[in-house]
Amino acid sequence: MPLTRDDLYSLEDYAQIRGDFRVRVMAHKKTRQVPLGEHVTLYFEDRLTMQYQIQEMLRAERIFEPAGIQDELDAYNPLIPDGSNWKATSMIEYTDVDERRAALTRLRGIEDRVWVRVGDQEAVFAIADEDLPREDDTKTSSVHFLRFQLAPAMIAALRQGADLAMGIDHPNYRAQVQVPDMVRDSLARDLTV
Repeated sequence: MPLTRDDLYSLEDYAQIRGDFRVRVMAHKKTRQVPLGEHVTLYFEDRLTMQYQIQEMLRAERIFEPAGIQDELDAYNPLIPDGSNWKATSMIEYTDVDERRAALTRLRGIEDRVWVRVGDQEAVFAIADEDLPREDDTKTSSVHFLRFQLAPAMIAALRQGADLAMGIDHPNYRAQVQVPDMVRDSLARDLTV
């Protein structure tokens, strides 16, 4: 369900509760991230993570007018899962600038090779960057927005405790992990259909 202005705190109210709200959101986020190898992490978004993102943007930019608030809602609401999918921010992380530059060239197309698999069902590959392309002819971006569309049978299996695996199948970067139960359970709560 998308966020509306009624779901947001005013700048003044947010200033008063920001510390406690941040602690709550950071604890929530710990059960919504999956490292895939040494250099890629998926951060799964939901209504709470997007509310936090919007609140922080409004605070940082001092946005209080209705049109500006609506612009932020319009920008971040598409990252909230709709009950039949997961949405994740994929971060390619290298601390060394030269190493990162070389990796982003070598990893062109990686965003289309990220997958999830429920139990022994077929893997579902991410639909990447639906808002705008984030790679060009020479390199990919270090940030991608991914959607994993799940079939009803997958959702039913997750609700019954099926294992969840995630990975990347790119010629220059391969990784596969078994998702911890705590993370699987958190993500399963996003699925309502």
